[in-house]
Amino acid sequence: MSKFLRLLAFVLLPAFLALPASAQTYPNRTVKLIVPFGAGGPADVYARILAQHLTEETKQSFVVEDRPGAGALIGTDAVAKSAPDGYTLLVMSNTHTTNESLLSNKPYELMRDFLPVATINYSDLLMVVNPAVDAKSVAEFIALAKKEPGKLNYASSGPGTPYHMAGELFKAMSHTDIVHIPHKASGDMRNSVLSGNVQMMFDAITVMSELAKAGKVRALATTGLKRNPLTPDLPTVAETVPGYEATIWLGVMAPKGTPNDVIAFLNTAINKVIDLPGVKEVWLKQGAVPLVKTPAEFDAFLRTDIEKWANVVKVSGAKIQ
Repeated sequence: MSKFLRLLAFVLLPAFLALPASAQTYPNRTVKLIVPFGAGGPADVYARILAQHLTEETKQSFVVEDRPGAGALIGTDAVAKSAPDGYTLLVMSNTHTTNESLLSNKPYELMRDFLPVATINYSDLLMVVNPAVDAKSVAEFIALAKKEPGKLNYASSGPGTPYHMAGELFKAMSHTDIVHIPHKASGDMRNSVLSGNVQMMFDAITVMSELAKAGKVRALATTGLKRNPLTPDLPTVAETVPGYEATIWLGVMAPKGTPNDVIAFLNTAINKVIDLPGVKEVWLKQGAVPLVKTPAEFDAFLRTDIEKWANVVKVSGAKIQ
């Protein structure tokens, strides 16, 4: 009998060890939050805040790993190919919903290869120019662009990013010819405008407002439909270009096949973090609004956003350069 039990244990042990995370205490080791964007951008900044509080909440390490490049494809594909056990998660944005229609040869499909976990926050963008640009308002910038078609540039952190699509939407709605200059990461994009190599960019108000206050760039407008509480004296782009709106939002997804109870655990934990009074207070001062959704609500949100940006890509004629 003892020989039989030893043989049975030998057969069953590998199967037990291979059980999904949902059958064990989750998390019981380090969880990686993969950010497919450059350091210093909104996704990186808020992922680190999230990781800090999740570590405190779960007593297990949540660490951020930046893997920028190729319009977020490199880091995103790495997560798509990772084990669906809840230990490798994707911090994503509307770059991903835009890429669904902008990039036809992606190695993954967002709604096929990932599961929605939770939303994080959203914020307006800030339209800024290098101080050397002879434009102090959106109207003056449009006039300058029309006077010299094809001579003004705008920077983005890569194809399909909210900054890219904000620029393309602006071009289409203002009927201007401005050249898109993509960069590998948001830090590179900012450096190009700060140095004057590129004239204009749309950037998250959460990271750009302080540079504008310091005079490093000139802020022309915010991109929401209403003036931002962080910059109440600054007009919206829509006040000059009626109907214009472009924001950035962040969320977390997991590889398809991740157990449902792990998804539910993460959703509850993330929503708890972004509902902390201290977190909400700091974020609102930065211009970021906490965004709380269930996995099902996030799924519907993603599908609507994919459709929205597909229409923008079609109307703007945006292409990967």
